[in-house]
Amino acid sequence: MRLLIVGTLKGQLTAATKIAMANGATVTHAEDHELAMRVLRGGKGADLLLVDVALDIRDLVMRLEAEHIHVPIVACGITSDARAAVAAIHAGAKEYIPLPPDPELIAAVLAAVANDSRDMVYRDEAMAKVIKLAQQIAGSDASVMITGESGTGKEVLARYVHFRSNRAKRPFISINCAAIPEHLLESELFGHEKGAFTGAVARRIGKFEEATGGTLLLDEISEMDVRLQSKLLRAIQERVIDRVGGTRPVPVDIRIIATSNRNLAEAVRDGTFREDLLFRLNVVNLKLPPLRERPADVIELAQHFVRLYSQANGIPLRPLSTDARRQLSLARWPGNVRELENTMHRAVLMASGDEIGPEAILSPDGLRLDQAKPPAVAHAALAAEAVTRSLVGRTVADVERDLILETLKHCLGNRTHAANILGISIRTLRNKLNEYSAEGVGIPAPNGGEVRGAA
Repeated sequence: MRLLIVGTLKGQLTAATKIAMANGATVTHAEDHELAMRVLRGGKGADLLLVDVALDIRDLVMRLEAEHIHVPIVACGITSDARAAVAAIHAGAKEYIPLPPDPELIAAVLAAVANDSRDMVYRDEAMAKVIKLAQQIAGSDASVMITGESGTGKEVLARYVHFRSNRAKRPFISINCAAIPEHLLESELFGHEKGAFTGAVARRIGKFEEATGGTLLLDEISEMDVRLQSKLLRAIQERVIDRVGGTRPVPVDIRIIATSNRNLAEAVRDGTFREDLLFRLNVVNLKLPPLRERPADVIELAQHFVRLYSQANGIPLRPLSTDARRQLSLARWPGNVRELENTMHRAVLMASGDEIGPEAILSPDGLRLDQAKPPAVAHAALAAEAVTRSLVGRTVADVERDLILETLKHCLGNRTHAANILGISIRTLRNKLNEYSAEGVGIPAPNGGEVRGAA
């Protein structure tokens, strides 16, 4: 893991540096925001920023957002003033660490915030077969395509492959192709020169150069625009990239791992994904089974998350009760490992007594799993069926709009879930929502928030 420490705090940050390095992190220092931004633009990159709470954290967050640099921030300080910690969290920090640093706390925060897990947690035979293949091909430089439903752990598996490869000591860089607007994704991948476009205030090294010597994970590759796919294909074939606004090609040495929760063969037939790019990426395919098809992993993973979040929150480790185990085993987990992780995080915080009982195993709406309402996917399917009952006399555009909005509403505003149910890409869904918003139609906000006028 790459840690960038911003600030001085005399000898206290030196101690934190030693602890982080003892836990396998590579550490870079920057005395202030400007120097930190130079490090991030220059290609060294960071997986986590440890920032002096006395600095203006909100200003740093705004600088990062303005240049589309996505990296979590943990604030630290020698003060025990709770207000300073709360202010740092409100400004955008993920956690606050008091100094002088406690080795166990530093290690727990690094693991929890940076999610730098190098081991796979599994017991089920279906998962064991995938891991065996991953181990077999990890040492090669072959491109890997990891497929599976959302929340099955595709990025975790990608990290697992990287850390068992010959590139393990070099960077592992991840970029979510669906999370970055289409017109900015090229710059994020290949970098840009100063003045290449409005807002390009300085040269920025892209993810390809940042990953040189290591591994580049292209997450949700299916959402990349076809026009950019041709430039990606050239970069993979020739191992050179062109920065936006640049005048000469830049050589790169990386291994590519890509992920998708969609059927790319169908995308090729639909003309939304290049067949030659698929051939280049899909040298080895690792298909992750959904959690419902690997039942032996449920309790193993649940216990792992209990240990992780008990340590991260400074809570005594409690075992799972027999009834809690039974309840976890019977759940369907439509959100896969991600849903299980969130559930166990809540359980660690909600449990009382000597064990984690079924009363602490809650759904996101606060109900016990065996009392919870049908999952959002089921709600959305019912909504879609209801919308299609009365089609006569209505235009196709009207029906499509109602179907999209009702599905999104019953997915509590979750764009990814809604797109999966509707069978369209997340980019297509966002374009539709922007159209409706421009027409003055209210759009369900993410996380079940109030209807708003923007997608």
